[in-house]
Amino acid sequence: MSEARQPICDYEGSTYQQSFWQEGKREYEDRVEAIALKRLLPHQGGRLLDVGAGAGRNTPRYTGFKQVVLLDYSRTQLEQARDRLGVSPHYVYVEADAYRMPFVDGLFDTATMIRTIHHMADAPAALREVRRVLAPKAAFVLEFANKQNLKAAARWATRRQKWSPLSPEPVEFAELNFDFHPRTMWKWLSQAGFGVERKLAVSHFRLGLLKKTVPTGLLVWLDSWIQWTGEWWQLSPSVFVRVKADASGLPAAPGRFFKCPECGGELGTPRAEALASRGASEELLCPQCGRRWAVRDGIYDFKEPV
Repeated sequence: MSEARQPICDYEGSTYQQSFWQEGKREYEDRVEAIALKRLLPHQGGRLLDVGAGAGRNTPRYTGFKQVVLLDYSRTQLEQARDRLGVSPHYVYVEADAYRMPFVDGLFDTATMIRTIHHMADAPAALREVRRVLAPKAAFVLEFANKQNLKAAARWATRRQKWSPLSPEPVEFAELNFDFHPRTMWKWLSQAGFGVERKLAVSHFRLGLLKKTVPTGLLVWLDSWIQWTGEWWQLSPSVFVRVKADASGLPAAPGRFFKCPECGGELGTPRAEALASRGASEELLCPQCGRRWAVRDGIYDFKEPV
């Protein structure tokens, strides 16, 4: 990795989907996030980009889109997604750096980034890259970890943490794990070329004791109503926001899809054979710089050229 590149939180080899979501008693979080997504995501569209898709936890919720592109830095996470969802022209699996996405400008009419930006050391750069690959006036649903949540406020008031939940700068509470202040996130989104349309405050009851003693269905029902308060204040651990790209730029022309992340040379569109095969291997050759990018077992690898 060159010095100019940002550090990456790599989930390669991780059992995150199983250990965190399936075995980690996260049913409450998953269900309230599903409600927030349903409220903010367009009901249908052409091509959706899921940035930081991981093992595809949310992918089945994007039913109204003609094609879903799953982007993640970890190949093993994408392999898990592929094994769950199957290999077909409906899904495109792309192993790549979210700061340097291998797509032409204006390719997508919708994008999501859920539980991902909190791993970004340069969140504004990641947001600018999302805007680049979106068509004018495209929808973008973002989730971020909220610095000014009630638990953080209580810990700060009782001097159990040093940082203030009211200060605007991000806080790195663990390596490559950041909480963001909502006002700062609204500013970054505006600078990247987005206008905020709707905000939801999500996962208010993310406390072990509550989840053990109160039925999950009741917590989900309560949270579903309180989510609407996100339009006025954000005091929950997680915030969902739907924004719209500004009118600048042009949608990608038909037949344009991939570009070389090193030089920007165009690489064409995903081949039907690569999207519908397992065990096959091929390469994409950049006509501009000569770099070759592998396509293995239905996954496009743009992390390093072969």
